[in-house]
Amino acid sequence: MFAIFKREIRSFFTSPIGYLIVGLFLLLNGLFLWVFKGDFNIFEYGFADLSNLFLLAPWIFIFLVPAITMKSFSEERKMGTLELLLIKPISIWKLVLGKFWGAFVLCIIAVLPTIIYVFAISSLGIEEGNFDSGIVLGSYFGLFFLIAAYTSIGVFASTTSDSQIISFIVGILICFLIFNGFEAVSSLFSDGETQQIVRGLGARAHFDSIARGIVDTRDLIFFISLTLLFLYLTFQRLKQLPR
Repeated sequence: MFAIFKREIRSFFTSPIGYLIVGLFLLLNGLFLWVFKGDFNIFEYGFADLSNLFLLAPWIFIFLVPAITMKSFSEERKMGTLELLLIKPISIWKLVLGKFWGAFVLCIIAVLPTIIYVFAISSLGIEEGNFDSGIVLGSYFGLFFLIAAYTSIGVFASTTSDSQIISFIVGILICFLIFNGFEAVSSLFSDGETQQIVRGLGARAHFDSIARGIVDTRDLIFFISLTLLFLYLTFQRLKQLPR
């Protein structure tokens, strides 16, 4: 598994596409948070906090994570190397986990530079350092769990086709539906209790809960279960492929 993990990391950083994807994420965040006028602009927001980052990041990752994972298995299928991996003395589960952890770590690497925003926000307050660190930590914590779920979805999507473009589109659609689909469906109901139940089936409600600084085990179980579900689906998909 570790060999697959190292291979994924190495292949990402030996390709200009890898740097382009990470750079694009940081560029978009920087422009929307600090340059472009609008709802996400921190200067126009009037408060020294990073809530806008965590409103924006889940939407950017809907595109970023599938872009990272789209070649996980689709490229292997297209190049004819997947069959070689499947007949090697490595279990399918280790192969899936190696691909997953490789893509997940790459996404975390893309997030790490945003920590500089914490120091920027700290210095922008009326009193330096006057910001809610609990909410910031909770938001990063929730974002990491959301990224894990997106990554497992993206890895699964990469098994659906030998075309990276199709895998990319499938990954975006599933991530979007999981994050915002149930939120949209809940608006069709007039009963508040029913709306809450339907919203609770989607990732957005659980991410929002953690981002408020409240670490509820139900939210963690949701993201862990969602991640394991799509890893299991990836495992089953690979088992069905001809060798």
